[in-house]
Amino acid sequence: MKNASLKGVPAPQERASRLADLRMGKMARSAHAYVRGSADRFYAWLDSQAPGTLPEGPPVWICGDCHLGNLGPLADASGQVAVQIRDLDQSVIGNPAHDLLRLGLSLTTAARSADLPGVITSRMAQALIDGYEQAFDDTRSDETKRAQRPKVVKVAMKQALHRSWRKLDRQTIDGVAPRIPLGKRFWPLSAEEAQAVRSFFESQSGLAVREVLGHAPSGDARIDVLDAAFWVKGCSSLGRRRYAVLLDIDGKCSSGGPPCLVDIKQATTAAAPRHAGATMPRDNAKRVEEGARHVSPRLGGRMLAARLDGCAVVIRELMPQDLKFDADRLTEADAVKAAHFLALVVGQAHAEQMDAQTRRAWLEELRAWRPRSTAAPSWLWRCMVELAVAHEAEYLEHCRRYALQR
Repeated sequence: MKNASLKGVPAPQERASRLADLRMGKMARSAHAYVRGSADRFYAWLDSQAPGTLPEGPPVWICGDCHLGNLGPLADASGQVAVQIRDLDQSVIGNPAHDLLRLGLSLTTAARSADLPGVITSRMAQALIDGYEQAFDDTRSDETKRAQRPKVVKVAMKQALHRSWRKLDRQTIDGVAPRIPLGKRFWPLSAEEAQAVRSFFESQSGLAVREVLGHAPSGDARIDVLDAAFWVKGCSSLGRRRYAVLLDIDGKCSSGGPPCLVDIKQATTAAAPRHAGATMPRDNAKRVEEGARHVSPRLGGRMLAARLDGCAVVIRELMPQDLKFDADRLTEADAVKAAHFLALVVGQAHAEQMDAQTRRAWLEELRAWRPRSTAAPSWLWRCMVELAVAHEAEYLEHCRRYALQR
């Protein structure tokens, strides 16, 4: 692990101000980018609404930050791929309607950023509730519940299924000896951070890591830290501690195998409100891990809650197949299908936590809030429109502040 200074790459003591500026810049790129980085504003708006504005679903683990960028192909430990929710930082036991509405807001702002007509947004809202309700209808077979994948999903799945460690190596890892290239995406660690990372993996804590990564412990097995760097990644997570670490587990790299690429991410308090009677881990990292195991089992099975130098962190192995959907690919022909498909994915994540009676009751509740016509329910449409208007205004104000600062 190195601390060599590179042009344009900040030293660890300069990191905080650079990250704050980067976060503001990312959120200023589009209204959809602003929505992705402002989950706290979404829940502030919800908190300002009168009781009874939304259907109150059974308390289950929810994503809490259910936008387009947080859904995509995920691999399990054996490399099998399926579309699931891929970021559980905000995960809590709460109202499942919050995930549906946040996805609706994300789709609405993505459609606006892509300059799609408002009629498409109206049809997306209808497809959103149709896809979500379908997940709770036990009268449908599993085959009929499989929605036709829209193009944006097909493209991501094709990339995921054909992505290999060789391609990931070219994107992330340089040289004959595996290393993380410092530059725009990766910044140097301080000496204290480097020591903390090395000590964690090479201590007894590393045994738990090896197990969650699918490497059975043995008497003479070991974990060697090949390299580590601060990872400039995401939008809402910019400013938190986040590290990319290359590991050689049991000497597999020296035998020609690929290194293990691990993501270490600081866990902080969720903005999403939890159900009043819910019991969740107080430790934020354990909350995220538990939420992932319920909402996205493929991801949860590859995660571990831990403490790094006293900080609550979530550790997970990155698989080559893990990708997010590209909102820029959203087209008029694809948008409605995407809304239906992604709502079904979110609905299935909720439905699998419920028994048959609870699924039936939640479906009946949703239908009671819906008009007899095929149109989207008024509560969903009204909230999507009001949220889009509020976030557009906040986005423009954010851009004004950003421009003045620069």
